[in-house]
Order: sequence, then C-alpha cells, then structure tokens
Amino acid sequence: MVMVVEVRGMRLEPVLVTGATGYVGGRLVPRLLYSGHKVRAMGRSLRKLEARTWASNPLVELVEADALNLESLKKACQGCWAAYYLVHSMNPRHKDFARTDRLAALNMVQAAAEARLDRIIYLGGLVPPNQPLSPHLESRLEVGRILQSGKVPTTVLRAAMILGSGSASFEIMRYLVDRLPVMVTPLWVRTEVQPISIRDVLGYLAGCLEHDEVVGQTFDICGPDILTYEELFQIYAEEAGLPRRRIISVPILSPSLSSYWVHLVTPVHSSIARPLAEGLRNTVVCEENRIRALIPQDLMSCRRVIKRILVKRQQQIVETTWMDAGHFIPPEWVQSGDEAYSGGAVITTAYRIRIKAAPEEVWAPLIRIGGDTGWYFADALWRLRGWLDKILGGVSVKRGRRHPSEVVVGDALDFWRVIEVRPNRRLLLLGEMKAPGEAVLDFRLVPLDKNNTELQMMGRFMPKGLWGLIYWYTLLLFHSWIFKGTLQGLAAKVGQPVSGGPEKFKATG
Repeated sequence: MVMVVEVRGMRLEPVLVTGATGYVGGRLVPRLLYSGHKVRAMGRSLRKLEARTWASNPLVELVEADALNLESLKKACQGCWAAYYLVHSMNPRHKDFARTDRLAALNMVQAAAEARLDRIIYLGGLVPPNQPLSPHLESRLEVGRILQSGKVPTTVLRAAMILGSGSASFEIMRYLVDRLPVMVTPLWVRTEVQPISIRDVLGYLAGCLEHDEVVGQTFDICGPDILTYEELFQIYAEEAGLPRRRIISVPILSPSLSSYWVHLVTPVHSSIARPLAEGLRNTVVCEENRIRALIPQDLMSCRRVIKRILVKRQQQIVETTWMDAGHFIPPEWVQSGDEAYSGGAVITTAYRIRIKAAPEEVWAPLIRIGGDTGWYFADALWRLRGWLDKILGGVSVKRGRRHPSEVVVGDALDFWRVIEVRPNRRLLLLGEMKAPGEAVLDFRLVPLDKNNTELQMMGRFMPKGLWGLIYWYTLLLFHSWIFKGTLQGLAAKVGQPVSGGPEKFKATG
C-alpha cells in the first residue's frame, strides 16, 4: 500500500516544469517555489539551470533532459505527481518545427503515462474558430490534442498575445513603436487581439495545481481588453511618452516580408518573427471565459501591463526574456579546451594587459561589456558587424543583453552567448553571428599580486573549410587592432595605471 502524504495541501512529490529555462518556465518555477511546491526544473542544459537565481532553493531539483529524448524525459517524470509542458521548437535550428513538436509531445504522453502522473498542464496558443490557421497555431493545436489523447489528463490553457517584459511579442511592439514614428504595416494591424499579461498567465498556470475541477479541460485565457494591434501600438506610445504614431496599412505586405522587416528593425530573429507574423492575421479573442470563475484573479488591462513593464525596465528588472530559450550545448572543442583534441584546427589569437588593480576592480567594467555599454573600443565597427550579420540573417548586436551589469550562463550578449561566468576570473562567450566557423571570445583575469591583475582577451576560431580559413586570416590584423583597443578601453574604465601591455602572447589553454 502506497501512502501519499500531504502537508497543508502540498504534496511531497515534486512538480515537473519542462522548459524551465524558457521565458514562461523561468518565471513559473519561482512562483511555484514561493507557494511551497517542490519543483523539478527540467532543461536541456544543466549549466543554464544552475545559473538561475532559484537554483539553490532547497525545494528545487534540477534535471537535464530533452523532450526529444524519450529515456531522459522518462527519468525526469519519475517520482513527480504533475507536469507543466512548456516546450516548443520555434527556433532557427528546427526547420520543421511542427514535426519536432509532434515528436516531443508523443514522448511526453508516453513518459507521463509510465510515471503515472496525476495531470499535465500545457500552455498553448488561442485558436480562432472557422479561420485558416498559421502553421504555428496549427502546431500548438496539434500538441494539445496529442497530450489530451494520452492516459494522463491534460489541462490546456490557450493564450493569445502574452505581454511581459522581455516577451517576444512585447519586444517586437516596443522596437517598432520606439523607432518608427511612421509605420507602413500589413492589414493585420487592424486585427483584433485579446492580450494577457505574463503575471496573469502564471496565475492561471499555478492555479491549475490547486483546482481539481480544471483537470483535463481546455480553457481560453485572455486579459480584459479586446483591441486591434494598432490600438495597442498607440497605447504603448502614450505610456512611453512618445508622439502618436502614424500607421498606414497596405495589402501588399505578406507575413514573410513582415517577418524580415521585424528582423531588421528589432532584435527578434526572422525565424521567430515569421510564425508570430503569420498568426497576426487571425482574430484571437476568447470564445469563453469559464476559467475566470474557477481561478479568479484581478486581470490586468493592457495599459496597466504596459505601464508596469516600462517601470520594470527603468528599474532594470527583467527576470526572463525571449532570448533565454533555445539549444545550449557549446561545441566539444570549446568544452575540452584542448586544441589538439580538434586535430589542431582551432586558431587562437591572444592579447593581455596588466593593470594595477585587484581582480574585482577589473571585473566590474568587464561584466558590463556589450549592450548599451558597448565594447569600450570601435563601437561603430561592432555595430557595422552587427548590421552585416543582420542582413545575412544573423542575430546582430541589437539583441543587446538582459541586464546591464549582470550575466549568467545562457544569457545572450549582443551576438554572443554566455557559456561560462566565474566572477573575478573568467567570462567566456560563444559566437552566434553568421560566420564560416565557430568562434569563442574568452576574457580571463589572472591575479599577479594583491593589487596587480593581468587581463587576457583570447579569440578562438574553428574554421569550416577553406572559406573559414580565408575569413580568419583576412581579419587577422583587424582582430589584433580590436583586441588591443578593447583591453586599453577596459583598463581606462578601471581607472588604475597600466603596468604592462597590451601585448600578444601564446595562450596555453
């Protein structure tokens, strides 16, 4: 006989949160922990999970697993009593995201059944009736059906546009309205939408654990306002203190063209913008509001949400962003740190400067590099490289960074990804720009004595074929100039005398 013990309504088994390093999952985990739930946070990178502020909470357990790997998913589900399914593959690595989502959902159905979960809670997209759906919405609908076809009861919450600091939808709107006083838009700008705040989404998700009457059902979740996208843009302009925007809608702009325009004007990649743009032609308004009676909460109006987001941005409080999600497995040659491991194919250039300062004094400006701070030298050329990257379909420097003075593993930093942070010792970045090879940028601080630190800046590149070699050696003198200038700029920001360098040296690993 198995006895399940509960304490004040809280079960002792954990709740599984898949996609725990994503935009929604990264905010749901601390919400559940605050409520007293035990949480098993699942992600594809344990290093990304360990970097989260809630990772050391005694109620949380971290597990590395992939929804596309059935065995790892089964292990993640074992011993849990409920699971949140917050996985989707709308990213550049998956060209057929619908097929990928289908396989992941089928794996979840099998893993949940074998673990005998009590319930699954799935956040999908609001599906308008009697309208042709975008591929993205079709996929979200299919995932919900697959999950509900399994033995474990699945609650499906269907949301329209989610408004929150750092969400892809909000960031697209913010950049468009901030930068374009006159906008030429597709006809979808007059489509009706019923947005919901991320705070209210989290409220409904958390509430599904406490209210058994929602188990196995499907609910639309929306905020109180039904607006057109044009009206939403104007509300943002008013709250941001901007003049009213002139919006001209034309019938010739397709979702494809719209996504490339969004790609150029905003930090959001076209691979993410396109599925979102395709869904904008659908009217997404709640057909029913049953969940409001079952899980009551004070729903936020769009104006109130936007005002709250702008305040949080001013206070530099952005818990998660759309950039957090995604695959995070650094190349093996980066993890090994051994050039010989790669057959000697890794090319390295390294420079150093010695500063009469303690490591923590040098670390303070280093950790602020990129984003609005810039790169301390030749910022115009960094921006030019970003524009070239953008034109070629890359992420560009406009992506910026989540916080001006804090970085954790997995954070985006312009067109780099943070793969290691050791305070006062090392900042390691993996390139995500378009290039004929794989690149890392490695900053290291070596204490020489109590008040003397050597700051090293190393670039490593794994070329892909002849074009990779040509690319590297064409830019060799340019890299030398940039590295020296960056080290001098950082030293100047530290504000202490330089005792040696910058100079080239041979890196040893």
